[in-house]
Amino acid sequence: MTLTDTLLCAADDALRTLFAAPRARRPNPAAGLAPVDLSPSERAEAGALMRVNHVGEVCAQALYAAQALSTRDAALRQHFEQAGREEEDHLAWTRERLDELGARPSLLNPLWYAGSFGLGLVAGRLGDGVSLGFLQETERQVEAHLAGHLDRLPAADRASRAIVAQMMDDEARHASDAGKAGASPLPTPITALMKAAAKVMTTTAHRI
Repeated sequence: MTLTDTLLCAADDALRTLFAAPRARRPNPAAGLAPVDLSPSERAEAGALMRVNHVGEVCAQALYAAQALSTRDAALRQHFEQAGREEEDHLAWTRERLDELGARPSLLNPLWYAGSFGLGLVAGRLGDGVSLGFLQETERQVEAHLAGHLDRLPAADRASRAIVAQMMDDEARHASDAGKAGASPLPTPITALMKAAAKVMTTTAHRI
């Protein structure tokens, strides 16, 4: 593709992620579960946690799009694109659950997207091994983050819990697939910095 084509594709990905209604290819894990009444405090907490998870999926779309654009390996590009399509299911599920809970997405989603896209480009420019290593570490941290959410979500909120559990399984598989594809281990200072940045994002998205 020409530079213009690349820029147009990147802009289209961003606009669809941020402003279009996401469409899942797989059934929602919460489909068929009977609605339950949550207390106002439980509904507020579940909404805040699912907003954070939705932000994570906005970031995932940006990260995978940037990494797919950065690699010159056609097979690896397909790997990133396939993983991105699976993450789009998560984007749709979390947005649907936000609507059901009467909660809104993060007001800072454009910022989260731009930051993640930039990180994906940097990782991609450092080589496919580093790019895959960054992806693998990201997915590992997301999996741990989702496990924490399962502990915090109201026990009665079976719908949110079903969605988060399926997301955890997918993130673990994406991390494993990145390792098999040739991910290079990242230095400890880098993984620590990634955790610190994720903490800032999740804390902010919980409220805004």
